[in-house]
Amino acid sequence: MKSFQEIIATFKVELKTDKKKKVFDKDIASLLNIEPSRFATLKKRDSTPFVEILEYCHKEKICADKIFFD
Repeated sequence: MKSFQEIIATFKVELKTDKKKKVFDKDIASLLNIEPSRFATLKKRDSTPFVEILEYCHKEKICADKIFFD
């Protein structure tokens, strides 16, 4: 299973629509309905918010395997 840092990187690749536009952590936090300060704490502790990610995957019809595994 991927670490939280790798999951964030996967989200950034998936969300990047314009090659020049950068995707920030606050953008990912917004998608997952997490406060940016809580997201920063989770990132610092390398603690994956499984429920929020799974809810996002269900809402957007994304396969969770793609997010959590290689």
